Amino acid sequence: MDSSIGLQARQIVFLEHRDSRLYAEVVQVVPSRQLCWVRPLVLVTLVDQDSQLTDLSSCSDLLWPISLFRPAMDVEVIPLLTQMLALESSEQELIAKQQLHHFINLVWQDYTTTKQ
Repeated sequence: MDSSIGLQARQIVFLEHRDSRLYAEVVQVVPSRQLCWVRPLVLVTLVDQDSQLTDLSSCSDLLWPISLFRPAMDVEVIPLLTQMLALESSEQELIAKQQLHHFINLVWQDYTTTKQ
């Protein structure tokens, strides 16, 4: 994403990698370092033509390069947030944290490989 596209606090953005998208809320943009502080909301993974949602609202915030994020459109976010509210409350926080950690590791590996 072109960092000249201004991200703003409270905006919903996504980070895409292979068959997954991490949707997050922008907390703060740090233009001097080209970083974006985001609060993860939901991880959407395409599995056999079906979307699997993981509620990440209990996970830690992230500080990532602005260039990796793209603004999310309302028409894609609203249905996801509605589905997220319907997720079983018994979904364990540990599983969500593990899935976020795995996704972030994959993105970081690809990002650092392309930067070299």
